[in-house]
Amino acid sequence: MDIPLKRIREDVWEVPQSYKSYMRTPARIYAAEELLDKMKRDLTLQQTINVASLPGIEKYSMVMPDGHQGYGFPIGGVAATDFEEGVISPGGVGYDINCGVRLVRTNLREKDIRPRLSGIVDGLFDYIPSGLGLSGKLRLSFSQLDEVLREGSEWCVENGYGWEEDVERTEDGGRLKAANPNKIDEKSRQRGAPQLGTLGSGNHFLEVQVVDELFDERLAKAFGIEEKGQVTVLIHTGGRGFSHGVCSYYLRRFEREMSKDPVLSNILSLERELACAYLRSETGMDYFEAMSACANYAFANRQLATHWVRKVFEDLLRRKAEEMEIQLVYDIAHNIAKEEEHVVEGTRRKLCVHRKGATRAFPAGDERLPHVYRSIGQPVLIPGSMGTRSFLAVGTERAKDETFGSCAHGSGREMSRTTAMRKYKGSEVKEALERRNIVVKARERSKGDVRRKRGIPFDRYGELAEEISAAYKDPEVVLRSCEVAGIAKKVAAFRPIAVIKG
Repeated sequence: MDIPLKRIREDVWEVPQSYKSYMRTPARIYAAEELLDKMKRDLTLQQTINVASLPGIEKYSMVMPDGHQGYGFPIGGVAATDFEEGVISPGGVGYDINCGVRLVRTNLREKDIRPRLSGIVDGLFDYIPSGLGLSGKLRLSFSQLDEVLREGSEWCVENGYGWEEDVERTEDGGRLKAANPNKIDEKSRQRGAPQLGTLGSGNHFLEVQVVDELFDERLAKAFGIEEKGQVTVLIHTGGRGFSHGVCSYYLRRFEREMSKDPVLSNILSLERELACAYLRSETGMDYFEAMSACANYAFANRQLATHWVRKVFEDLLRRKAEEMEIQLVYDIAHNIAKEEEHVVEGTRRKLCVHRKGATRAFPAGDERLPHVYRSIGQPVLIPGSMGTRSFLAVGTERAKDETFGSCAHGSGREMSRTTAMRKYKGSEVKEALERRNIVVKARERSKGDVRRKRGIPFDRYGELAEEISAAYKDPEVVLRSCEVAGIAKKVAAFRPIAVIKG
């Protein structure tokens, strides 16, 4: 049976609540028609509909323009549940808890770093290890890990790995106060201690970029983005294997508990990946506190990466970071469930807002924004795929009213990693980027790589093939759809001049 889609306005669609008896709200899809067509090819729309079954869900189950099939929730999925009576779902957060992006600006221009760019990339690759399972420069004891889990970015700054202003320019000050290290299982704790300050694998990256286009010069200048050719750095990483282990641990607990509750067991039979618990239950609060600790770990991870960026630039350019104005613009999460207040049907309510592959997009005047941006609006970061442009946008009133202040988080995958590796060669991807004068650095694989067992020929730069831009939706279309739908306003575009991939 075809899914009924009603056009609300340009780039906004809705599946009525009446479509399925289990739906507690309508399902909203924010997408241009060409993006909607891609969503119809996998389970994105069906997953968005299934999310509407969650107890306590408010207004809509939603998916953003970069949406695609995920675990339980679609990636790009947004859902808010009542904080007192609703549920929390790990599938609405994702395995990589607080995977997020931070934009760093400088007063440098491309000509200032181009002669030293290869050395800068080598230095960054050394200081911020990329790849599966690698350890970072820090060696934390378990007691120090607990401090990071409680304090997030604040721990980094207090220990000399950042500036005071970095904390203000990080979502929630880089620290969720609900964090409780005691809710982390021992296996995840052992996995997380050595990985802080690393980039990781998959679609994680660090890019040295330059400003390519200014769409709104006034807003761009307010964010420290001044002119074409200005050097910036974009960092995309999260909670690494640490948060993956925590998510897996709690999914097992949730599934065991759901079978004891008649309402939740119905959801489990509808879609096992929608495992959930009432937020105010013991299991629900344990997960919420553990997830918050993982979020703090990820904030600290990106903060450490920023510190190493400053050090590498200082070492190679022989100037102080302060002199080069290597400043954090903003850091935002896009895999998280947050306690937030929003107006629903005229009443201010406390909600648990799940954003999985979606980011906050609060408008000017919102009291939750840092003072430096309160009169401007929240910076919204929409990274492109490898070799394409990335974007800075700003939150809007419509986003606050309709999507709980949420927007797209990136390009959105449309080709599996395995398919990409079978279709493209990483070495050819590297050569193509270098022909465009983009320096590329990625971890090389050994001939014993386990993926050869899946019939994939050996390729020492295989991870570049996984992340080729052809495997993703066009970020230009995603950004345009956000703006047409009214949930973000574009500010600036950046093009890569160097790429480090996990």
